[in-house]
Amino acid sequence: MNRQTNYTEAFEELKSIVSEIDQKEITVDELAEKVKRAAGLIKICKAKLNSTEEDVNQILKELDGAAPAGAEPEEEQSF
Repeated sequence: MNRQTNYTEAFEELKSIVSEIDQKEITVDELAEKVKRAAGLIKICKAKLNSTEEDVNQILKELDGAAPAGAEPEEEQSF
């Protein structure tokens, strides 16, 4: 089954690749493949972050639109 990698999986694999490279655990022959895989993982992470930012901005716009005109936002209470 071909399923899409989620952000957490991509980020964890990316950290693993960086660690392998930092610790010189890979050969020069493997380096190109690891760098290609890392680039793909970075694209996955960036796409998810951009999508999440758009979702949050949309939700915030909807919340701003739900407040009655001229109404002051509620202040946070400190305890």
